[in-house]
Amino acid sequence: MKVSVIVPVYNLEHYVGPCLEGLVRQKTSFDFEVIVANDCSTDASLSVINSYLTAYPYIIKVIEQRENKGLAANMLKLLSSATGEYIAYVDGDDMALPGKLQLQADYLDNNPDCSMVYHESEVFDSQSGNITGHYVADYYNHKYIPDKADITHLIRYGSFFQASSLMLRNHPNTDKTVDAKCKIILDQPFQILNAGYLGGSIGRIDKILGQYRIHPDSFGAKTLKDYARREQVLRDQLQAISHGADFYIEQSCIEQGQAHYYLATAMYFLKLGEISLFNKYISLSAQTDWRFDKRHEYLVENRSDVEGCLRVLS
Repeated sequence: MKVSVIVPVYNLEHYVGPCLEGLVRQKTSFDFEVIVANDCSTDASLSVINSYLTAYPYIIKVIEQRENKGLAANMLKLLSSATGEYIAYVDGDDMALPGKLQLQADYLDNNPDCSMVYHESEVFDSQSGNITGHYVADYYNHKYIPDKADITHLIRYGSFFQASSLMLRNHPNTDKTVDAKCKIILDQPFQILNAGYLGGSIGRIDKILGQYRIHPDSFGAKTLKDYARREQVLRDQLQAISHGADFYIEQSCIEQGQAHYYLATAMYFLKLGEISLFNKYISLSAQTDWRFDKRHEYLVENRSDVEGCLRVLS
C-alpha cells in the first residue's frame, strides 16, 4: 500500500460526505486506502460514512468506536491501522482537491531528504461558499518559512500549514506522535513529534490541493466565542513546542517559540479590546531579551499606549 489517508470524525454529518467524495475520486498510479474512524458520533455521521463504505469497499475502511474516546485516542487508532508507506491526514470536515495524493506521494518519492510535505489550501466559508484566503500564503509568518523547513521552524514560528495538507512517511514511532496532554490543539504536537522522529526536512507544494472549511462548529469559530478556550490553545501550543527538548533542539529556540506564542496571544486579545489580557501576555512575551520582530519590540515598549499598539497591528 502506497498511501493511507486517515480521517477522524465526530459529529460531522453535514461535512464528511464531501470530504470522502474528494478522497475516493483521487486519481493515482498507486493503491491507497481511506481509513475513517467514527468516534461514536451522536448524529448521522456513521450513516454517511457507511454509504461510502458500501460504494467504495476497496478504498474505504471504517473504524467504529463504541464509545466516545476523544480525538487523541481516535488518532492513535487511525495511526495503528495505517499500512501505507506514506500517511496523509485529513480532517473530516475538510476537502481534498484533484491531484492531492499523487502530487504529494511523488514529492516524497523524489525528495528522499524530506520526511513530510504539505500543500497550499484554500480557506472557504461553508455558509456562503466564498473563498476567504489561502492558508499558507496568508500565514502571518510566511516570510520566515523556507521551501524546505524543519522542526525548528515549527517551534519558532508556529504551525505554518493546514492540518489536512500534511503527508508524511510512515515510521515505527507513530504511536508516540499524539500528545493527549493537549486539550484542543493536536495538530501542532503531531507535526512537531513526527518531524522530530523522522528527521529530514518539511517540503512545500505551492499548488492548491485542499480546502479548509470554516463553519459554526469549526475551531476558529468556537475560539472567537470563548476567551478561556483561546488561553487553553496557548497552553497546548506551549506544550507542543516543549517537545523540541526531546529531540535536542536548543533551549533558545524553544524560548523564542514561547515568546512568539505569548506575542500572538497578546495581539489576539488586543484586537478584541481585551486590554488586561493583552497586557498579561505581552508581559510574558517580554521575559527574554529576544524580540520576534519590530512589531513585537514596539508592543513591549509601548504597551500602555493602546491606540498606538492598535495602529501597529493595522
